[in-house]
This record gives sequence, C-alpha cells and structure tokens, in this order.
Amino acid sequence: MQESLEYKGSFHIVRKVAEGGMATVYEAEQLGPAGFAKRIALKVIHPHLAQRPEFLQLFVDEAKLSANLMHGNIVQIYQLGEVNGQYFIAMEYIQGPTLRSVIDRHNELGRPIAPTMVAYIGSRLCRALDFAHNAVGPDGRRLDVVHRDVSPGNVMITWDGHIKLGDFGIAKARTSIDPATEQRVRMGKKRYMSPEQVLGTIVDARSDVFSLGVVLYELLALSPLFHEDNTALSVEEVVLRPLPDLRSRITDLDPDLDEILQLSLQRNPAERATAAQLGNLLDQWIVNQSDRTGASPDRLQTHLAEMFPTTFQARFEPDPTGAQMGPEAFRKKRGSIIARLFG
Repeated sequence: MQESLEYKGSFHIVRKVAEGGMATVYEAEQLGPAGFAKRIALKVIHPHLAQRPEFLQLFVDEAKLSANLMHGNIVQIYQLGEVNGQYFIAMEYIQGPTLRSVIDRHNELGRPIAPTMVAYIGSRLCRALDFAHNAVGPDGRRLDVVHRDVSPGNVMITWDGHIKLGDFGIAKARTSIDPATEQRVRMGKKRYMSPEQVLGTIVDARSDVFSLGVVLYELLALSPLFHEDNTALSVEEVVLRPLPDLRSRITDLDPDLDEILQLSLQRNPAERATAAQLGNLLDQWIVNQSDRTGASPDRLQTHLAEMFPTTFQARFEPDPTGAQMGPEAFRKKRGSIIARLFG
C-alpha cells in the first residue's frame, strides 16, 4: 500500500495508526505542487474484503455517506480513491486519544472521570448523531442514517478538547446496501449494541441512542455495562436480563443524571429520548452543576494534558522561555481583567 501510493505521488505514508476488522488506518501526508503537504488519515480496506462485493460496497458507502456529513463533531471525509485495486478513504487526521484510551488511562490511574465531563462528551456526541440522523441528500430527502457502531474506540478527543465521532464503516442509510439485513449478520460490537441490534432486527436512529447510553455508563463507572461477546449470551444480557440499578454500581451518581441515562437505555426504542433530546438534557444538567470540570473544550484540554503528559502536544504547553504567557498565568490575568470590566 505504501509503495503504490507513494509511486503515484499523491500520498506519503508516515506510520500505521490502527488496524480493525475491515481496514487499516495510516497517518499520511497528501502531497501537491509547490511543496504542498496536508496531514491526513488514510483508511485502506483489507485486500481480502475488497474482493467481497458486499464489504467493498460498505466501504464505498461509508465514503459517500460521510463525505456529506459536514459537522464539527464528525470526522470529515475528503476523498475516496483506488490505486491498483486498493481502495482507500482520505479523511481528517485527528490528533488526540480515543475515548477507549481515556477510559483505560483513568482505570490505570484509579481516577474517576468527572460526571460533568462525561455529560459534556455525551452532549457533543448527541450533536453528531442528531446531525447524522437528520441528514438529507442532494435531492432534499432524508437519508435516515444509523451509525450502528457508537463505541469508545470510534470517538476521538482532539488535544484541544473537541469531540469527534468517526468510523461510519457499518453505518446504514435508507439508500445503502446493508449486509446485516441481507444476510442476518449482526454488525457492530456486541457490548454496545441495542436490544434490537443484538436480535438482528431492523434498527433506526434510536439504536444509536441506546449505544451512546452504554458508552456514557462506562465513562461514569469505568467498567462496561455489558460484558458478553458471545451472541447467545449477549441476547440474554442485553435483551432479557433486567438492567442493573446504575446507582448501585456507580458511586454517588446524581439522581438527575441517572434519570437522563435511563432515557437512553430503555429497552423499548419508543421510550428512548432522541439524540437531540438527550443532548439538551445533558447540557441543562451541566448548567445546573456547581462543578463544571471538563465541561468545555479548554477544560477538557487541560484534563488531557494531566492524563497524557508525555504525549500531549508541545504547542499547548507553556513556553519554557517565558516568551508566552502560560495557561495558569493567563487564567489569573483574565480573572483580573474580568473583575475590572464587570466588578
């Protein structure tokens, strides 16, 4: 892959970032005339899957679908390409950890994630999902997009504190071919599936809301809500067995936040909140809290710097020469300015 793309002169592969079930992702540079270079991510479908029409169609559908989902909380798609039979998607390169890495780091340090930070992350993901769920095509008709794989590994946090939902690789739109429907294959990660998705029935936008509720639970508890990967056991756990009392599992869970989570985790899709409704409730809950730790990009940025000190971007750290004002000095200066202006 690396040699063929570099031979074409369009991309330079920097390093392999990740490898999943459908594709490999590389950090790369898109090259152009006069020394132009843009840092991007290249997602390359595995060769053996490119030979299967249904999976190649999923890959192509991801590019076509995501290219028109222009939203600040969704990873942007730039190009679908093919070189010598190798299909790739050029997309926005996100500098920052996945939500999976954030959860793992907090577990490693034995440090809980502030509920307001969880609510903030959730509210931004709600914005991304609401946009996707209500997207329309060039003809003005609804696409009825369902992500179907909302999970910690598919959520990125940029080093400057912004939330990005990515990997629409198994997303379904009204107009797309759906191998899960045609072949009764359950697409997605079982621990984050909705009951209807585990059962292999038709899913809609409300399925993504349930998956998001599972993610928010894990952020608060630092432990998965569901554990089974076996399909039969997943049906028992997600569909049949009573859901656990979240407040018995999560220490000091605020009753109002618990109630909001319950609106996303209803087994009956008709009783779940929409992504927009859930996002509004989370935003309002944050407003009502005295401690808003992590409930803004700059506060989330500061938190990432504390959690990942060795990998945090140097451009966000105080200038060691003192030529630039460091974050702490700026906060003090800002406070004195606000006091003079509004005191």
